[in-house]
Amino acid sequence: MNDIWNPWHGCRRISEGCLNCYMFRIDAARGADGGKIYRVKNNFSLPLKKDRQGNYKIPSGMTLRVCMTSDFFLKEADEWRDAVWQMMRLRPDVHFWLLTKRASRIRECLPPDWGDGYDNVSLNVSIENQKRADERLPILLDIPARHRGAMATPLIGPLEIGRYLDTGLLEEILADGENYGGARPLRYEWVKSLYEECASRKIRFTFCGIGNEFIMNGRVYHVPKAYQHAEAQRSGLQYPPLGREVRLQPRCAKCPKRFCCSGCTWCGRCGSDSAS
Repeated sequence: MNDIWNPWHGCRRISEGCLNCYMFRIDAARGADGGKIYRVKNNFSLPLKKDRQGNYKIPSGMTLRVCMTSDFFLKEADEWRDAVWQMMRLRPDVHFWLLTKRASRIRECLPPDWGDGYDNVSLNVSIENQKRADERLPILLDIPARHRGAMATPLIGPLEIGRYLDTGLLEEILADGENYGGARPLRYEWVKSLYEECASRKIRFTFCGIGNEFIMNGRVYHVPKAYQHAEAQRSGLQYPPLGREVRLQPRCAKCPKRFCCSGCTWCGRCGSDSAS
């Protein structure tokens, strides 16, 4: 996944995974109300924007994660969704990755020409614990789609989803911990169990990050956000395996975001060439 598109912003908490939602915390830190839902004017038409040469700013082949500071199937966004479906139709060369906690609203919000699904759209549901997996996955699996997946983020309890994986309808499972204030712990055995369920069925499993508090072999690890993604990659809990060594790079000493940046590529955009 390469980029994010937020055509609207703001949300409503509806389940356990929402407790420490990063969007609400970030908004609160800048004095904004995360419960205020609005269309993002300067970003709404992102897939159709072009540069001065007439080329799309979002190039062909890119994957866009949609509504990562909201929920694509949020009721308050019903008036804007048709325009977004239209943009997805106009950009069949871009893959749109949708994530929702509102699985019960998916079917009623699909466009009239959905049919068996769009080739360039993936429907994904959040499965933060067993209760929500058993609630949302049956709904997702009953909806026609070309691409389906699930994201255990934040993973706050053990999961057993083998019976859903056995349908052959889920392409990928992702897992991550919490990394903001009040973060609940992520246990190694929870991730390992999911990894084994996916690997045994040759279904892609991506361990995105270990979170602020990671418990393994009875030991509690508190890891800066800059290293959480790399540590997840180093865990060996990725299917297919990465096939390369993941090294921990030093955080940039002068970057103002060095304590909150994911640090997954250490791109040097902060302009610092020294390490902390």
